[in-house]
Amino acid sequence: MSTKKVSIGTKPTSKPAPAAADAWVESRSNGDEPEAMKRLTIDVPASLHRAIKAQCAMRGTKIADEVRELLLQKYGKT
Repeated sequence: MSTKKVSIGTKPTSKPAPAAADAWVESRSNGDEPEAMKRLTIDVPASLHRAIKAQCAMRGTKIADEVRELLLQKYGKT
């Protein structure tokens, strides 16, 4: 009976990636990517939510898109 030898690679470490690797990843942006989004949570009365939702449904748009457009009109594009 012959024994089969299996070679096992090195044990993974929990060492952080070198700073050069982090810099490389961050420098890969070519400017064509959309701006990162941030979540905004607000509370509105149920009646207002219903009115917004109904209007968006009739127009075939999303509430988030409508609110985003209103905020851009008020605060401008950056």
